[in-house]
Amino acid sequence: MTIWQRWKQTTKLLKREILALYWVARDPHTPFWIKGFVILIVGYALSPIDLIPDMIPILGQLDDLILLPLGIAVVIYLLPKDLMDECRLRAETTLAEDRPVNRIAGVVIVGIWILGAILLVWVLVNR
Repeated sequence: MTIWQRWKQTTKLLKREILALYWVARDPHTPFWIKGFVILIVGYALSPIDLIPDMIPILGQLDDLILLPLGIAVVIYLLPKDLMDECRLRAETTLAEDRPVNRIAGVVIVGIWILGAILLVWVLVNR
């Protein structure tokens, strides 16, 4: 198996695990403190505030590469196996059947990137 194929396979597994954690947080059988831990992990992943700021070269990205997978692994370890298996199955079903697509959000994000690139070029030209 090539590096590219392993990378694609790992990315698919990560997508499934993240979606499974979403289902874990929504499941009524999940203990409230595990739901809270899942919310903390997702909040940390989406928060602009990091333990080590991203502007510090290498170390800024390492905390995300270490803490997030570690947090996900802790949640998976703490959950009953049958609950995690059920949520993984729901995640696979969701990914296979009704993959959510939000074209408006996609257009907005691409528009922001284009405007950012135009602004960067304008600043560099006028400097």
